[in-house]
Amino acid sequence: MSEKHEKLIDKKGIRLDGRKADELRPLKLEVGVIPNADGSAYIEHGKNKILVGVFGPREVHPKHLSRSDRMVLKCRYHMAPFSVPERKSPAPSRREVELSKVIRESLEPALFLELYPRTGIDVFVEVLQADGGTRCASITAAALALADSGIPMRDLVVACAAGKVEDTVVLDLYDAEDKLGAADVPVAYMPNLNAVTLLQMDDILKPEEFEKAVNMAMDGCKQIYTLQKEALKNKYMKIKEETKEEAEE
Repeated sequence: MSEKHEKLIDKKGIRLDGRKADELRPLKLEVGVIPNADGSAYIEHGKNKILVGVFGPREVHPKHLSRSDRMVLKCRYHMAPFSVPERKSPAPSRREVELSKVIRESLEPALFLELYPRTGIDVFVEVLQADGGTRCASITAAALALADSGIPMRDLVVACAAGKVEDTVVLDLYDAEDKLGAADVPVAYMPNLNAVTLLQMDDILKPEEFEKAVNMAMDGCKQIYTLQKEALKNKYMKIKEETKEEAEE
């Protein structure tokens, strides 16, 4: 393991996948990919492939879970059995239950929950392929799916992580760096409001390293935020073109 660890970053500061310390993995975002959902999004973040469907607002079942003063947001994060090299059980794991809660709490500050009392929204996150950083990619895609559903939002939530690998603070850790690195700092952020909705840290960093990691993650969030807005715009430009073609026919 130590031999592998030494090769994660070379003497020139280049990581095993060819990136510099402050570079994001390749990113692809699509909106409106599930016809039967009220809103949906698909993200490819590095080798991560994640699909999100949003359903609601609708009546809450069972009814006793509804709130008279606000909407109930429910999230289910699930990794497909084939999403990792070793087949995982399809049953929800403790980690999946925890990340479902983390994703929900990251998204709630962006929503006007008080506008929809006694209703609920269900967010289903399905990880088709995992390669480190799935919680951040899931939050980014879930926020897009919520926007696609037409739910009023204060801002899009975007998430990215930074961490420490071989005494170097790096942006957007992939699977090997996540497992063999020294620390991981996931951040969810609403750039337009300059508001952080999630800040976690796995392992230990020095104060100056933590500050650098948080700033690096927020810079990554701002880059992804631009791509989120482009993905939404592309969907509606496509609808506009299709409507124009139908009118001409």
